[in-house]
Order: sequence, then C-alpha cells, then structure tokens
Amino acid sequence: MLPFKSFLAAFVSTSTMRHVAKLPMLQRVTTSASAFDVDERMLRKFGAKKSTAISIDRSGLFQIEPHSHDIAQTKEPETPMVKHLRALIQFRGGPITVAEYMSEVLTNPTAGYYTQRNVFGSAGDFITSPEVSQLFGEMVGIWCVWMWQELGRPRQLRLVELGPGRGTLMADLLRSTAAFPDFARSVSVELVEVSDALKERQMSSLGCSTSAAEASADSSTFHSSLSGAEVRWHRSLDDVRGESPALYIAHEFFDALPVHHFQRTSRGWRERLVDASQDPTDPLHLRLVLAPNETPASKLLLPPRLAGLTPADRDSLDLLEVCPQGLGLAGELAKRVTAEGGAALVIDYGHDQPYADSLQAIKDHSFVPVLSQPGLADLSAHVDFSAIKHSVNTAEGSNASCHGPITQAHFLEALGIRERLEGLLQTASQEEGEQLISGYYRLVSSSSDDADSQRETAQPGEADAIRGEDGSDPLTQAAREEGMGITYKVLAITPQSSSSPIPF
Repeated sequence: MLPFKSFLAAFVSTSTMRHVAKLPMLQRVTTSASAFDVDERMLRKFGAKKSTAISIDRSGLFQIEPHSHDIAQTKEPETPMVKHLRALIQFRGGPITVAEYMSEVLTNPTAGYYTQRNVFGSAGDFITSPEVSQLFGEMVGIWCVWMWQELGRPRQLRLVELGPGRGTLMADLLRSTAAFPDFARSVSVELVEVSDALKERQMSSLGCSTSAAEASADSSTFHSSLSGAEVRWHRSLDDVRGESPALYIAHEFFDALPVHHFQRTSRGWRERLVDASQDPTDPLHLRLVLAPNETPASKLLLPPRLAGLTPADRDSLDLLEVCPQGLGLAGELAKRVTAEGGAALVIDYGHDQPYADSLQAIKDHSFVPVLSQPGLADLSAHVDFSAIKHSVNTAEGSNASCHGPITQAHFLEALGIRERLEGLLQTASQEEGEQLISGYYRLVSSSSDDADSQRETAQPGEADAIRGEDGSDPLTQAAREEGMGITYKVLAITPQSSSSPIPF
C-alpha cells in the first residue's frame, strides 16, 4: 500500500475542476494567508486577494429567540404548515412534542420544508460545506480511497450517503477519485433521500442515466457519468442492504433529526410541547408550553440519557435536548460497521457534550424564531457527539469504536486540502482561483464562539487554522464568526478490530 504522502501526491497532481458557481458576496473580509500557509506565489497570481465570501451558515446560533409578546398589529401570515399543525393539535386533543413539530415541518409530504423546494446553496436558506468548495468533497474522497486501501482493496465497496442534499459532495467525490481507476471500478453508490425534488437534483449532479435495457425493465439502478458507478436511491437506511463492505457518510444529517426538549422543575423533569397560540397580541400562531406531568418521552428517553451524563452535567443542567433518532441511527451504524466491515463518517456542527437547547430556524440565510413561518424555514439542532459515542459504545450486537470528534479544520488539513488547493491553482482561471481560495478559508477558519477554547487544546495540524505564528488571530472578527473549521466536527465509527483511521 502506498504511504499516505505518496498517495496524496498522486491525488494532488490531478487537475480536475468542477464548474465553480459564483456565490453572492454578502460580506467581504480580509484574511491573512500566511496563517494557512497557502503558497504566496499563488495568491499573487490571483491578485493577492485574500477575501472570503461570507454568508450565514448553521453554526452560529445556540439559543431559541424568545417570543415577543408586545402588542402586534397583525399576526404573521399563516402558512400551509401552520394550518396543518393547528389541525393536528386539535385532532390530538392537546400539544405535540417539539420532535413531532420538527418532523412535520421538515418532512411532511405535502408542506414539509425539505420536500417542496430547493433549500441548498445561495438560492436556498443555507450553504453547506460541499457547496462552499469542491475541495470538501475531494477530501472526503481521499478519506474513502484511503479506507478502501486499509480494507484490502475489496473488489466491491458501497458508498452510502445519508441525506445527500443536492448531490454535490458525492459528485465531487466521484469526479475526483476517478483518478484511482481500481477504486472507481469497485464503487457503487447508495443514496438515502426522502425528497423526490432533491432526488431529481441529485440525479442531475451525478449525471445519472439508465441503459435501454434497464429502462425497459423499470430498474431503479442508474449509472453516474462522472465515474461509471452504479447509483441507487432509497427512502430509508433500512432499505440499504448488501454483503460487501460499506463506507457510510452522514454530512449535516444528524442535525436535522428531531429533538425532544426537557426542563427541570420543582416537580421533576417535564417536557416542552408545542401548542396553538390563543393570544391575539402574539404575532406567532404557535407557542411553547410545559407538560404538567410526565410524558411517554420523558419516561423512555430521559433515564438512559441522564445515566450517560457525567455527575457534573446531571447536576448543572436545567434543560436537556435529546435526539432519539440520532441515538438509534448511531447504534444502527455501529451494528452495520461491525457486521459488514467498513466505516462510518459523521460530519456536523456541534460539541462533545450535551446541549440544553440548541434548536434553531433559518430562513433566507437569517435566523428566525423557531415557531415562525413553519414549513418555510429550516430547523436544525446542534449535534451532541457525546451522545453518539455513548450509543455506539452501548449498542446491542455491535463491536464498534468511535474516533474523534476532531475539528473539520484538522480533518481537512491532515488530508491535504492545502496541497490540493495549490495543485488546482496551477491551472485555475482568475475567477476560479479567487473562489477556490475563498472556499478554502471558509472551510478551515475558526468561529468566534470556539476559537478561544481551542487555542489551549489545539491538535497538531490545527494551529495554523486558529492563529498565526505571532499568536494573533489570522481572521477578522467577521470571518471568525462565520468560519466552519472549528464549529464543525468529524467523527468516525469503525470495527474495534480496525486501527484508527486517518487522520484520527
């Protein structure tokens, strides 16, 4: 097997470039390139412009905005989802859980946020890492090729992505790893997607088509023109089956899974619920209320989650967020990795600790109250990586280990994102070069919420993404607030018999 440096050099020498769509420049800030060690000659070639395209991502808000109870002239417009939720609350005879609210708002087949519109990119409500730069998907591709080699170069390898968005990550992965023919021939792709609209967008991104024979047989198997890989779609992970090893990729998937909210009271822990608002002065149609008694969720979900916390966390938390689907998914991935071989890669924003209340809503690249205009705003919650690790370690019938979480900056830098950037800049046009450099800074820069705490505990390879040689911040305050490099974390799940994967 090639040493990693030789392997990386072979990849960096390829010059594949995807079409770079120009993102709207909502704000420009100046950054210091020396802190990231990008070749100064390349910066001079592209006019020494060290500016980063900044737009709001989903990492900056931790608390739900309080409802305003000032006298409102009118209530906000009633969306189709509001009508659906009020009917659901009336039919149930009372409030619904926060998790039910989140599930309906995001995935309801007739009025759900993800099922009705294009929500990704500059035209949507948020921009994810793959949309920022092709470098992100290419680094995940490097990781997959390296894991394939660690697995002994199997003749069949399944790449399973959960919630592929517009298909950008997988498209960049397949296009860039076509430089490794043996890997490309071994790969088939399984995509788990509930939205028909997004499935069509993914088919376009991957250049999928069916042969005449497959079309006549009404087959669900397609082929990507980017690498020739077979591609299949599934509505649930339960439908994904196979005997060959698999690499599971969950990028910004856990954050969209519904969460329950619990609050400590004088009568014990009680669940927060969503009810219809009867207050004519409230501009919102819905409100948060507290259950007067224990609910099924508080009886079933709280005891095991509290048992997994440290005594200090149990004593200090007055609010607790629990994601049962996330816990179940982590356990399922652990079982699959144990049975099939391979690994799972989880990339999301969050911390290695429990959250009190991180639910947030984004509409048109701006944060809004979580109960405002449901169905038109995205809902997500920060990921509790400590809960994922606990589920993997305690999953029945599994023998898997967790590695990390490490920061996205450390993950990308260790896999060679700077070297890949410099290789692409050799042949890039002026516009392509500026956007590649801008995307690189966005992916690895730190955010203001996390930078200070990371200074004292920076891992090898992270220091350049956190501070310059003189100890100063490499980014202006605006860039630090928008950076993804520290807020986003990466965790891997592998069989216990496997060695730690690069770069954990």
